[in-house]
Amino acid sequence: MDGSAASTLVAKLTATVSKVLVGKEDRVELALVAFLARGHLLVEDVPGVGKTTLARALAAAVGLDFRRVQFTSDLMPTDVLGGSVYERESGRFRFEAGPVFTQVLLADEINRTTPRTQSALLEAMGERQVSIDGETRALPEPFFVIATQNPQDFFGTYPLPESQLDRFLIRTKLGYPPPEAERRVLSRASGGDPVDAIDEPIGEAQWVAAQRAADDVRVEDPVYDYLHALILETREHRMIEVGASTRAALAFASAIRARAIVRGRDYAIPDDVKALAVPVLAHRIRPKGETGTAARTAAERIMRELLDSVAVSL
Repeated sequence: MDGSAASTLVAKLTATVSKVLVGKEDRVELALVAFLARGHLLVEDVPGVGKTTLARALAAAVGLDFRRVQFTSDLMPTDVLGGSVYERESGRFRFEAGPVFTQVLLADEINRTTPRTQSALLEAMGERQVSIDGETRALPEPFFVIATQNPQDFFGTYPLPESQLDRFLIRTKLGYPPPEAERRVLSRASGGDPVDAIDEPIGEAQWVAAQRAADDVRVEDPVYDYLHALILETREHRMIEVGASTRAALAFASAIRARAIVRGRDYAIPDDVKALAVPVLAHRIRPKGETGTAARTAAERIMRELLDSVAVSL
């Protein structure tokens, strides 16, 4: 599949998901960028704005297996990964796969579970495999994690460590829909679940081909130079304690290639870098003297300041 065909496919997928998640086309686009780039998505927002609907709609529109895990304080790693079960009849242990063995996994309220269980997802998200009982098992392809957390509620939560945050390509909010869009949602409320109305998925093979097409998007040196300049500035800024890593830079490059496809191009432009700098990099830097929600606000503000100060060299 070439870039043009991939863009056509993604445009169809965008339209399908946007009919379900009304009034949030820009957030659907960000989710598709993460999915197309083989990354993962972290959605921080209040309950009831469509986080679960987004995950279900993406899985249904592509035609992929979907599982949802409600993360709680008593959830164990085996509840996510699976484990060995003893069979009395045969006298042997049999591996029973956990919900992570799916193609689209919704990790709901991920910050409500303990660091031990949070870390169970590290290998799965980073390497598309899990190691259990001395054996490594590959996860299905494609594999996409959408994790959610409520940033306003701190009681009984465990903030994600930097190593876990770094596994997410994009962090974003959904927010409330525009009033006119929300009114349309109310009008169709009695018409059943809109996700169930998705009846023509694009297919797993087509989506994997589109992901490969995103790998081939052309990125000229000036675009790479601009991206790299932003990365370097995060390491030099007086208000940043820890800047973006080389892995963050590689993830950033993957994201801009994916956005090019989403925007109907087979080449990246500086606008791709500008559009993705905050959602890709803000959660990968550590502002000085800030924690919690204040740290997120500060990181996003600093990234916007860097976008204003770092020039594109053509």
